[in-house]
Amino acid sequence: MPASLKELRQRRASVSTIKKVTRAMELIAASRIIKAQNRAQSAAPYARELTKAVSAVATFSNVEHPLTTEADNPSRAAVLLITSDRGLAGAYSSSVIKEGEQLNRLLRDGGKETVPYLTGRKAAAFYNFRKRTVAGKWEGFSEAPTYAHAREIADALIAAFLTPTEDGGVDEIHVVYTRFVSMLTQKAEVIRLLPLEVVEGDEPPDDSEILPLYEFEPDAETVLDELLPLYVASRIQYCLLQSAASELASRQKAMKSATDNAQQLIERLTREANQARQAEITQEISEIVGGASALAESSAGAE
Repeated sequence: MPASLKELRQRRASVSTIKKVTRAMELIAASRIIKAQNRAQSAAPYARELTKAVSAVATFSNVEHPLTTEADNPSRAAVLLITSDRGLAGAYSSSVIKEGEQLNRLLRDGGKETVPYLTGRKAAAFYNFRKRTVAGKWEGFSEAPTYAHAREIADALIAAFLTPTEDGGVDEIHVVYTRFVSMLTQKAEVIRLLPLEVVEGDEPPDDSEILPLYEFEPDAETVLDELLPLYVASRIQYCLLQSAASELASRQKAMKSATDNAQQLIERLTREANQARQAEITQEISEIVGGASALAESSAGAE
């Protein structure tokens, strides 16, 4: 049964209200993306210099540190999932969760028990719905993470890594996050955080650059004890900032798509409302003409 003119107008008004909301959320996400990108770019020089320092200590010393030592037979692996606290971001969180599930299957196929660590309410809701036990979770900062959040997560993961597996510790730590490629492309990726593998980057070093000789005070082991936790926290902060920018870009795309769909629906409802109004007018004219004809016939019969 076709909808009445009143129903069509009510639906059009409701869709118009939704369009205003999605448009506002699109603009808010667009403004916050710039801030998220600036935060990621500001943290990059610090991370780069810290990576060079850790690489120098690892290169010019023969110290074996617990964070760089790989277990002979790893049996437990921690997986850190970085998702969002809010929805309306398209497939952002679901892509990370899907990548995490694939990693869990791969680790279990290798004979390793997985220990989940979660950031974001979306990952927590996914695990709560399936009644899975988690080792740790953090919420409330997915769009604007700080170094304090990264350091808190890093301390928990390092403590688990340094704990023996028989006491509930882990032998490996993996991070699943979303890398911000561009405004149109965000890619869910997996990195192994611990045991530590220091990588300086894809670009070759400058031939004119001469590596200095280092002297460590009081000793290289003490320097590593200070540098490696900072390096781990820096890597986690990088993942959090990349994920924050990706979340905002995904939300902007989703809200733009919702706004465009709302506009199309408004146009369709407007056409249907116009057709319904024309049909009502035509019916009223027909009723008037029919009534006039009946009166004319009745008057002619009376004469």
